[in-house]
Amino acid sequence: MGARVTRVFRNYNLENRVHRELSKDKPRAAPRHAVKLPSTASSLQEVDSLNQKNAPLLDHLRSVYVESRDPAPAAAEVLKDVTAGKEQRRLLKFSVPASPLGLVELTDVPIGKLTIAEALKAMGSHQHQPQTWSPEKIAQEYSLDLKETKALLEFFVPFKVEIIPPKTKKAKEIKAA
Repeated sequence: MGARVTRVFRNYNLENRVHRELSKDKPRAAPRHAVKLPSTASSLQEVDSLNQKNAPLLDHLRSVYVESRDPAPAAAEVLKDVTAGKEQRRLLKFSVPASPLGLVELTDVPIGKLTIAEALKAMGSHQHQPQTWSPEKIAQEYSLDLKETKALLEFFVPFKVEIIPPKTKKAKEIKAA
């Protein structure tokens, strides 16, 4: 109820208030502080000396010579090998069907990465069968680092539902339909 009252007062005569504010003259800017520049002959000489070319410096500049060369072909091959190693990808083990929103369904991911569906599947498998799905097996199956896999299984737990039974028999129960 309080919000309605506030809204009424806030919107009362709104259009007239807006027109009144818009029709006001804009405030004038504050006057600039007067700056006194020295107009002496020494200041004019300084300005002229800055604008003149310095002959000794120009001679030194002309004597500078720069050569540029392409990197050695062996270094370029090493660089290509490093970038090619980062682009290795693996096929998905588990995926969710494409959504109706027009999102593209993934077919592969970079080595060392997981999709959300794969991460939930791996964590759920480890939670239900820890002897079968050990961190080593999950790391090998999904091409992951063992240290990161152990951290993933230690610090992230998939959503689980616990149903706590009522203390009394008279409590309301939800029956399956």
